[in-house]
Amino acid sequence: EAVRAGRVGAGLRVLDASWYPPKERNARQEFKERHIPGASFFDIEECRDKSSPYDFMLPSESQFADYVGGLGVSNDTHVVVYDGDEVGTFYAPRAWWMFRAFGHKEVSVLNGGFKNWVKEGHPVTAEVTQPTPAIFKARLNRALVKTFDEMVQNVSSLKFQVVDSRPEGRFRGTELDQGLESGHIPGAVNIPFHSFLSETGHEKSIEEIQEIFREKKVDLSKPLTATCRKGVTACQIALAAFLCGKRDVAVYDGSWSEWFHRAPPHYKVSEVKRSKA
Repeated sequence: EAVRAGRVGAGLRVLDASWYPPKERNARQEFKERHIPGASFFDIEECRDKSSPYDFMLPSESQFADYVGGLGVSNDTHVVVYDGDEVGTFYAPRAWWMFRAFGHKEVSVLNGGFKNWVKEGHPVTAEVTQPTPAIFKARLNRALVKTFDEMVQNVSSLKFQVVDSRPEGRFRGTELDQGLESGHIPGAVNIPFHSFLSETGHEKSIEEIQEIFREKKVDLSKPLTATCRKGVTACQIALAAFLCGKRDVAVYDGSWSEWFHRAPPHYKVSEVKRSKA
């Protein structure tokens, strides 16, 4: 609401966390052409662990602190993230979860995204403002991040529920995922992230979200970890649960891209018979 009222001052930083496949759209270029007044571009390609073979893995505490400090975010700043995706919200929940994983509580996602901001006639600008650098101290909250080893242990221990946010075909293994054979982690439940978004691209109501989890027999009173292809749409599960009052959903950062390359074959559930190659 503060964004709508135009109070983008010292206590509030608005970040555009858009990312698109390079052949389709150029997020940085689109930001330069139009964005919410006072917003900065949060580059998910920059703010990540570049040494990892997997996409968009969390950076170190110091890398994150330096990056968001450069965007004018201190530990007291209220951060609002959005993106320009056609579905309404796609990459913004990943940025939201990253802030929370590094100990920042005051972070929100703009409901409906930039698409609806424009549709509702709110102001946009091409003017890029330079934020005053701030000091951000990051402390990784390990409870919100799951590693490959923890996910492997959980296949037999079943300490936490696992929800996979990818489209059904990729979860079942019937369609390729960006050239990667697909399938899922044993015991995972599939709730495609689109399920939580309305036709207009807004988050569904809390009652509707609770019903979606109930239908899939996911118990929000028990430990829950979200996974997807590369740790991005999994954050939509964390956000949906957060809206229902569950603030401790972990995200498996490596997700299917890591699992596919590292897990033993019998830990990759697919309806498609794999080639022996």
